Amino acid sequence: MARKLLAFAILLWALPALLQAATPRDPYQFFFEQSLGDLTEELEIAREEGKQGVFLFFEMDECPFCHRMKQTVLNQPEVQAYFKQHFHSLAIDIEGDIDIVDFGGDDTTQKEFARKNRVRATPMLAFYDLEGNRIFKYVGAPSGMQEFIWMGEYIINKVYLQKDDSGRNIKFARYKRMKKKAL
Repeated sequence: MARKLLAFAILLWALPALLQAATPRDPYQFFFEQSLGDLTEELEIAREEGKQGVFLFFEMDECPFCHRMKQTVLNQPEVQAYFKQHFHSLAIDIEGDIDIVDFGGDDTTQKEFARKNRVRATPMLAFYDLEGNRIFKYVGAPSGMQEFIWMGEYIINKVYLQKDDSGRNIKFARYKRMKKKAL
């Protein structure tokens, strides 16, 4: 009886921390950085913070896949912590008229920046190196939290630069297949 009472007391003590760790959190507060509107400055911040790159989430208000991703993936504390550690993450509204400075230092709008980046469907997930070069893009929402974290690993571990047996760069689809096999 004493063991059951002790186990129950420990559970009650740990329950708030367990619930908080699993509680979804607003991606605009906990995933995306507050943008300065100058992507050259964002690159500088990413370098100063020791990030491995910049992640841009191209979205639009009416996009159901963007909303689903924000409500099922980007709001998860595990995803937020992982991406905060490795990337400087920003949201770009592909219909936005907000003035920004692009990675090259040119004045533009969010809408024009999206057009120049050939965003034709949302969400488009794009990773940039610390020089502002796009190194990977993914159109559409990943299947879930695990696939999105694998996407981050794919960039962090520079798998996109590695070659397969035929001498071609390893694509993300192949990397996902390898990760699923290892489960």
